[in-house]
Amino acid sequence: MAIAEDEQIIKTEYSEVMRKSYIDYAMSVIISRALPDVRDGLKPVQRRTLYDMYELGIRWDRPYRKSARIVGDTMGKYHPHGDSSIYDALVVMSQDFKKGMTLVDGHGNFGSIEGDGAAAMRYTEARLEKVTQETILADLDKDVVDFVPNFDETEKEPEVLPAKIPNLLINGSEGIAVGMATSMPPHNISEVIEGVKAYIKNPDITTAELMEYIPGPDFPTGGIVVNKDELPDIYETGVGKIKIRGKIEFEKGKAGKSRLVITEIPYTMIGANISKFLTDVVALIDSRKTNDIVDISNQSSKEGIRIVLELRKDADVENLKNMLLKKTRLEDTFGVNMLAVADGRPETLGLRDIIRYHVDFQREIRTRKYKNLLQKELDKKEIQEGLIHACDVIDLIIEILRGSKDVKTAKACLTEGRTEGITFKSRISKKMAEQLRFTDRQAEAILSMRLYKLIGLELEALMKEHEDTLKNIDLYKDILTNPKTMDRLIIKELDGYKKEYGRERRTAIENAEAVVFEEKKIEEAEVMFLMDRFGYSKTIDVSVYEKNKDTVEAENKYIIPVMNTGRICLFTNTGQLHSIKVPDLPHGKLKDKGIPVDNVSNYSSSEETVVYACDLKTLIMQKLCFATKYSMLKHVYGTEFDITKRSVAATGLNDGDEVVAVFPIIDEKNVVLRTRDGYFLKFPLDDIPLKKKGAVGVRGMKLVGTDEITDVYPLKNGVEQIVEVNGKKIELNKLKLARRDSKGTKVRT
Repeated sequence: MAIAEDEQIIKTEYSEVMRKSYIDYAMSVIISRALPDVRDGLKPVQRRTLYDMYELGIRWDRPYRKSARIVGDTMGKYHPHGDSSIYDALVVMSQDFKKGMTLVDGHGNFGSIEGDGAAAMRYTEARLEKVTQETILADLDKDVVDFVPNFDETEKEPEVLPAKIPNLLINGSEGIAVGMATSMPPHNISEVIEGVKAYIKNPDITTAELMEYIPGPDFPTGGIVVNKDELPDIYETGVGKIKIRGKIEFEKGKAGKSRLVITEIPYTMIGANISKFLTDVVALIDSRKTNDIVDISNQSSKEGIRIVLELRKDADVENLKNMLLKKTRLEDTFGVNMLAVADGRPETLGLRDIIRYHVDFQREIRTRKYKNLLQKELDKKEIQEGLIHACDVIDLIIEILRGSKDVKTAKACLTEGRTEGITFKSRISKKMAEQLRFTDRQAEAILSMRLYKLIGLELEALMKEHEDTLKNIDLYKDILTNPKTMDRLIIKELDGYKKEYGRERRTAIENAEAVVFEEKKIEEAEVMFLMDRFGYSKTIDVSVYEKNKDTVEAENKYIIPVMNTGRICLFTNTGQLHSIKVPDLPHGKLKDKGIPVDNVSNYSSSEETVVYACDLKTLIMQKLCFATKYSMLKHVYGTEFDITKRSVAATGLNDGDEVVAVFPIIDEKNVVLRTRDGYFLKFPLDDIPLKKKGAVGVRGMKLVGTDEITDVYPLKNGVEQIVEVNGKKIELNKLKLARRDSKGTKVRT
């Protein structure tokens, strides 16, 4: 390819190009998508959605508009990243169980605290909340923030919204960027306003002193923060873990019965975790870790959370409370990482830093606001003074206007005293006209003034308006030149917001003792472990098994006697050993289905097949024989296996190989290997060496072509074993004894 003289090939290291491109991408996600701005506490998608609603006129005192209209308009003008992200942001801003202060008033199904999703955007409607208009979007028309071009430079959008309250603290924020994430808890608006006022009055205030006003997070779901002493360090550094507990109340019922009622939940439990909590409680009952709960029901409604646990008469209430806190998400951790965009870059901020940035922003937007207002008042003053002076010489002005050929001539006379081309009634009038020096703006106002303005009442109104303008000018100059006056103004506005939108704290903050839960020791007893061919398992009483032996054996693949405190060991075709604690399995009636083994172990029924199962006590007393489809064999002592882990490798395997059989050696002397192509090989079990669990083993049979082992039959002396091959019965005991690692005999049918 020919290269023009003014072109130049630039050679760049590929890794350097990739590095720069990835950094650019990461910063784009961090700044433009995932992290909130410390000034207004909003992510770009939230800011654009609120601004679009403001532009569309969907105010709090006007009718709702379809969410689809809002989403479509926002996507087309400001946020071309898909409708789902915009609608999700709209939904979250309307959910009072996620936000300390909702910014959007949603009408329709906007989801629930239990994790139900919002209805499609074509069904729901929304409008701005009053608080959003007054504290987040107010003064946008007063040039208080910079506007930047949108993605295709056809529209302008605000770089940041002029939030007058620290929305970042009040509503919190969550977001995942590239290599970093933010997780900020919500706070009480009244307390935050008091904290901001305290900082304005004393910029040297410490974090500890600020926490006298803002003692900690205030979650919409209530609950109890139980690590109060750790909060000062969290708010100083912006990083840490807040421990939250749900609120449990004890209620006495009729006939001596009682109940525990959960009325508040941890903030981290909203959504699907509520149903997960109910499932966990049921699992505790099924696994017999508690016998104190006889029924559980979720009676939550629009009035609030109400999860009821019906108790036995003699229930140990305190121990049960502790068990719920220890074994479920009724006590959980909220990870704090107060990361936000400050001065154009991501920064981890402490409580004082966030308030400092907020106050600096307030002073900046008010400086811009009152500079603009001052200029408007000065312009009004100029015009008012011109009109007042014009009223004093109105006869002269009328004479000038009647004697002028055109507007240009009249204006030149008013502004510069030029009388050429104007006919005057007298020399005195001409001499007075030559002394006129109105400004251009005053002259324009005089020329456009209507005659009714000369009425006495109108003149009085003009004089009153002029007095008000002079007062405003003095006020605005005082605000702009005196920092204390501006601070008093900010504090006055904050007091107004607190009075109208403040509320009581929902989350209690205290230092609670660590939960101490003593599990009741299970009375040891023998049970029967059952597992069907689909992997569903359970335990039943031995007596139930004895009464229904035929039914149990017909419906289940594995039936193992085991102690209710023991473990079940599953060997799979992938060479893994999975360990299951028997207490984790449901113990119930014969007709109960049980639970998938996958739920209580690392076993995956979609990827593995169980080839042998036994209880732990039996395993450690056995010597096992492993056989694979590629005919690799070995003996291993059961004591080799570490069953403290849920899953361990039970044997080594070559590529593509898998275990076809695992069986214990008791009094068997010989073994028969059978292949897919119909070859049989019988040889002594003593020919198989003892190996470690990680060993692959030795070859048991020479395979022809792609043939592979399908079945392994350990033979007991004096016990006849017969298999059928294509309708022909073969007595394995009568096969000729050969040596290991030979080809075997093909059975003719």
